[in-house]
Amino acid sequence: MSVPPMKDTTQAAARAGTDAARPVVRIEGLWKQFHGSHVLKGVDLAVMPGEVVCVLGPSGSGKTTLLRCINHLEDIDRGRIYVGDELVGYDEEPDGRLFHCRERDLRRARTNIGFVFQHFNLFGNLNALANVTLAPTLVKKEPAAEVERRARELLARVGLADRAGAYPRELSGGQKQRLAIARALAMRPKVVLFDEPTSALDPELVGEVLALMTELAAEGITMIVVTHELGFALEAADRVVFMAGGVVVEEGTPDEVINHPRHERTRTFFRKLS
Repeated sequence: MSVPPMKDTTQAAARAGTDAARPVVRIEGLWKQFHGSHVLKGVDLAVMPGEVVCVLGPSGSGKTTLLRCINHLEDIDRGRIYVGDELVGYDEEPDGRLFHCRERDLRRARTNIGFVFQHFNLFGNLNALANVTLAPTLVKKEPAAEVERRARELLARVGLADRAGAYPRELSGGQKQRLAIARALAMRPKVVLFDEPTSALDPELVGEVLALMTELAAEGITMIVVTHELGFALEAADRVVFMAGGVVVEEGTPDEVINHPRHERTRTFFRKLS
């Protein structure tokens, strides 16, 4: 596979100002187990402003669990996750022990994290416009008129300007996922997490979602993307993280990890995909 030139994140870094040198997401020594089986084993990861990180790996490697821990959809067993300077899901005792934070603090932390799910997770009883406006209005208490204006701009941005009144059942799979992306962006998060966003789509609909994600990447939106779409990773990612067995096996540029992997586990994975 050939790799295109890496995208220029200079503008994104400039917009971030003095925060450009500080990670948007910082994961330190993350452990997570289910029913006694360790799914994540001491994962460390830092994602910088405007960076697009694609997480690749076999099924069961811990990729989705990693995303769910970042948004605190799963408790963690050990370690720390920061988005910006905020510890997600927990407060810290003076002796370093963690305890669950208050629900309102968790809700506030989640306003900085957009999440695009594999199976859309849209509100079926709300039309497209209401899906996008709900969280900014209820959670961030933003003025309804301003939220609606921004929501209509987002719907236009994802190619759904004429579908504002449509309900999810009236949309194609690709339209549903583009709506889910608009909903995530409506909160103006610091990072957007994508959990295999094309795996539930018919093959002919995959391209439209990947094209939108590539546009967002070029605009400098910070993204962590769990995916099997190697073409997207090669084109849009700044960095690729390969996971297996609950650990980060290797990471680097798309060319380094996909085209010239150092580890045999990584080479075996990509040989099977090819």
